[in-house]
Amino acid sequence: METTNVRLYSLPCDSIKTYVAVLLFVAGNIALPQLFHLVPQGGVTWLPIYFFTLVGAYKFGWRVGLLTAVLSPLVNSWLFGMPPVAALPAILLKSCLLALLAGGTAHRFARVSFPLLLGVVLGYQVLGTLGEWALKGDLFLALQDFRIGLPGMALQVVGGYLCVKYIR
Repeated sequence: METTNVRLYSLPCDSIKTYVAVLLFVAGNIALPQLFHLVPQGGVTWLPIYFFTLVGAYKFGWRVGLLTAVLSPLVNSWLFGMPPVAALPAILLKSCLLALLAGGTAHRFARVSFPLLLGVVLGYQVLGTLGEWALKGDLFLALQDFRIGLPGMALQVVGGYLCVKYIR
């Protein structure tokens, strides 16, 4: 089981570095979904809107993650209509849960590993699914990420690990 000690940060709200990082991660969360939406069902299969939220929160702290989590879906919806406005509450819930879990896990363990990232991804998905079920009242719809999005969850764990490990 690979565990890697890496330099993790907790950027404060009054630092320009925080907002530069947020800008870069939001840009990534805009570009990546556009790329995956070129493939039919690419968004629901690969869950790209969450990727840089995970990386940003784990590497640079919950503040960067939370700002990225809120801005990414809103900007994407405003610019491209995806995600649709009706889907924003569930996506914002999952994004914010991801940011808080990733930032908290990085702070608590001060290292990155596949099991830690798997725990973060499963944690935000399980809690987010329960929240989405409460919001929409439809368990089948709430379970969509588990029915269709397993490749995206795997991408978050493996790709997230590589990004957190190698971003300087």
